Amino acid sequence: MKKKVQALICICSLGIMGMAVPVSAQSLSQGTQSDQVLDMQERLSALGYFHAGITGYYGSQTKNAVKKFQASYGLTVDGEADSLTLSKLKKSISPKHSVLDELARIIHSEARGESFLGQVAVGAVILNRVQSEQFPDSITEVIHQPGQFSSVDDGQFALQPNETAYRAAAAALNGMDPTTGALYFYNPVTAKASWSKSRIKKITIGHHAFTI
Repeated sequence: MKKKVQALICICSLGIMGMAVPVSAQSLSQGTQSDQVLDMQERLSALGYFHAGITGYYGSQTKNAVKKFQASYGLTVDGEADSLTLSKLKKSISPKHSVLDELARIIHSEARGESFLGQVAVGAVILNRVQSEQFPDSITEVIHQPGQFSSVDDGQFALQPNETAYRAAAAALNGMDPTTGALYFYNPVTAKASWSKSRIKKITIGHHAFTI
């Protein structure tokens, strides 16, 4: 069963949004969701220690991978990625494949005409799907699941994301979810599938309706 990210709820100028466990500048530990965790998972995967899907969430499999890395490099084996562990990991390898780039690409291709909040919302849908039993277990698999995103099928996914898309991807990875848990989104004006409009709507942001 997938593990749900424990979320704190805060109110800010952008509205109500779920915030994952705060990320420490000094260490990462189980229960954290962030772009830093995603980067760590990619590096551990490239080194052969992490074999699960890249999610940006620090679960038990990530902890076990960190322990293996720590044991191999003579570090304290506790499964917590402290500053020494992270420094050693970053010096060991640079990931060839960037899942952050993929997340930014799907945001850019699906919502590049939307506000920053609207782009974050699309990124949040991807991450909500990763945590849902209804969808695949990694960001890459969710994005490329057949028949889910038109921009993947029509080639728009190949467009180079702009800075806003990358900022939106990082914000979503760090726990920002303006949709409060949506799993789908669609444009009410252009959507043709009746099943899209039949779902329970959570919120409308810009040109997109977000549903469950």
